[in-house]
Amino acid sequence: QVQLVESGGGLVQAGGSLRLSCEASGSRLGINVMGWYRQVAGKQRELAARLSNGGTPNYADSVKGRFTISRDNAKNTVYLQMNSLKPEDSGIYYCNVVTWRDYWGKGTLVTVAS
Repeated sequence: QVQLVESGGGLVQAGGSLRLSCEASGSRLGINVMGWYRQVAGKQRELAARLSNGGTPNYADSVKGRFTISRDNAKNTVYLQMNSLKPEDSGIYYCNVVTWRDYWGKGTLVTVAS
């Protein structure tokens, strides 16, 4: 079983920055992919960014050049640095970890004010 603890959401003005963190814990983690998805009210959850072991990051087109995903494997933690935030980036951001199955965090709210 994997537990995920997210942090770093909040309210920011357009053009500002936030850094999300997600720490995974549990026994025999065997993590392959760590990533972030986001969901806006009334829409489906969508990928923001993800990073597999030894792989290159995948980003949604809407966040390329503004968001950066990184991992600290020693800490089982994934980060999402979000710069030049826009109001349309507002939503609930969910941490996702893939071992032999998917695990999801509870989500952290990001609000970008115009």
